[in-house]
Amino acid sequence: MDRTILHCDMNGFFASVELLDHPELSKKPMAVCGNPHNRHGIILAKNEIAKKYGIITAETLWQAKKKCPELLCVRPHMGKYKKYSRIINSIYECFTDMVEPFSIDESWLDVSASMKLFGSGREIADDIRKTIKNELGLTLSVGVSFNKIFAKMGSEYKKPDATTVISRENYREILWPLPIEKMFFVGSASAEKLRKTGMLTIGDLALAEKKYIISLLGKHGEMIYDHANGLDQSPVSLSWERDKIKSVGNGITFKRDLLGEEDIRTALTGLSDKVASRLRKYEMKAGGIKLDIKDPGFNVISRQKQLSIPTNISEELSRSAFEIFLDSWDIKKPVRLLTLTGISLCNENENEQLSLFAEDNESRNKKEKIERTLDDIRHKYGDSSISFGRVIDNDIGISLDLHTEED
Repeated sequence: MDRTILHCDMNGFFASVELLDHPELSKKPMAVCGNPHNRHGIILAKNEIAKKYGIITAETLWQAKKKCPELLCVRPHMGKYKKYSRIINSIYECFTDMVEPFSIDESWLDVSASMKLFGSGREIADDIRKTIKNELGLTLSVGVSFNKIFAKMGSEYKKPDATTVISRENYREILWPLPIEKMFFVGSASAEKLRKTGMLTIGDLALAEKKYIISLLGKHGEMIYDHANGLDQSPVSLSWERDKIKSVGNGITFKRDLLGEEDIRTALTGLSDKVASRLRKYEMKAGGIKLDIKDPGFNVISRQKQLSIPTNISEELSRSAFEIFLDSWDIKKPVRLLTLTGISLCNENENEQLSLFAEDNESRNKKEKIERTLDDIRHKYGDSSISFGRVIDNDIGISLDLHTEED
């Protein structure tokens, strides 16, 4: 028996949330974008009016302004979006416990066992759209299908505020005429390879010889061939069953190029604070760290090292990251971007190797208690209420808000 799966995709999520606080902008072209003064001024979301000017997500602010000089820009507030994301997913969970977030504004729902209570997949989708609109003032598009891939493509098919049902009976009619790049997981490089062979639509891909697609694209070709033919059996996770987090990282494109040891230490202190705070939130420790360094010419290197003892203490992450930096980079050379990532994660309660010196263990325990106190203060009074002295009033673009400056 076929499953009934929904893919719920919020419409212009960041922009729609901002418009709740700025209704005066609802009739004007408006977008949420990074701060151009901090050198990551790209479009993160836009309203429907801005979309009509051809403005697209991820293009630079100056490109968007060329299309629409009167475009109004609003700074992002990630904490606010995460709050609404949690509320939205809690609404989904009123209809099923099988809710799998795909991103901050997208989730899959398996409602196969819920239809006796709430009706057909279309009826459940319409009820969800109505509930979220009435309770939050936000809209979403929903795809309803017998697998996750077609449900995802259904939510993209008609926007905004729409339900699209893709069934075994109509998927060839709806999806196969679409351009090949509309197939989920077909990127620009794969699409170009397929077009060169004469495959221009999803239907062309679906009707080709599977062995030929594999010869062109390898295992990825096998996957997208199966998807085009509706052969996706991947399950929707239960809402309390999540894939284990494999890494926790933060990156910043700085307001100006970093020059010298003081700048680097300030940057790594800010990044380590954010990464360590999130590790503690997830009740995890990092057994290793990875540092990505980008210069003003957009050249990037990536280096990593394993730690002697897993940690979620920011001072230890920062010290190890600085060691990687000194080993990998000329400190006199300018730096445009740094990304610090905790890797080789483990549960914070797992047994760990202790130092032979009791004072070392006592010192680590004190540091961890202090940083957990910082977490409590921030939870009560806000992320910007307390921080390390080195990053306060910095001029490189590190915000005390743990959310606003993440790449």
